[in-house]
Amino acid sequence: MANLLRTSNPALSDKAFQTVGVGTGEAMTLNGTVNKTGFLLLLVVATAAWTWHLYLNSGTPQMAMGLAVVGLIGGFIAAMVTIFKKTWAGVTAPIYALLEGLALGGISAAFESKYHGIAIQAVGLTFGTMFVLLLAYRSGLIPVTQNFRLGVVAATGGIAVFYLISMVLGFFGVHFTSLFGGGPVGIAFSVIVVIVAALNLVLDFDFIETGVRMGAPKYMEWYAAFGLMVTLIWLYLEILRLLSKIRDRN
Repeated sequence: MANLLRTSNPALSDKAFQTVGVGTGEAMTLNGTVNKTGFLLLLVVATAAWTWHLYLNSGTPQMAMGLAVVGLIGGFIAAMVTIFKKTWAGVTAPIYALLEGLALGGISAAFESKYHGIAIQAVGLTFGTMFVLLLAYRSGLIPVTQNFRLGVVAATGGIAVFYLISMVLGFFGVHFTSLFGGGPVGIAFSVIVVIVAALNLVLDFDFIETGVRMGAPKYMEWYAAFGLMVTLIWLYLEILRLLSKIRDRN
């Protein structure tokens, strides 16, 4: 059964249901998870819009970026608490969404100040990708086989390790300019990362469907919605990065 629940999203991992009492009390439902995901999205949009408004009023992204730092740090803490205390997800997931909205608003403002119109393009591509993959998953066009899971998990883990190594080496003046720059290699790298991030959505959909089928506890709706938000936010940021590289080429 654990293999059925494997996903590269750290929140929606194969261990997510191992510590919960499946089959007792009110059960997780698909509609409930969808509603909670929509609510978390509204919270993200609300704080992101507020940060964006500050950017528009000031004309510079400095204030928005200050809030972004607060959102990134606070969001990381909220995410860790949610992952280790799943029963708190009904409280911590909305807090995570509000904080991540601050982060996304600030980061988007920074990109928008340099690349006009890039934020709305990234939003459109993110939601477009999600809906296309959801349709592909529901229609069976993308079968979630064991090899598919292992491939996405391995690719995601490799990207995470590379990002961590590059961040640490950056403190010592070592930078991977070809991969993070706007050249052909950098664009190709971003395309690969966007594809991997997008495929994580398929694993998240499968995780949610499996949880519903297993009759997971009701609070897992909040936890599953939180996990899906983690992937969506990652996908948005990677699309934003890819679009900025393409703009640098023009």
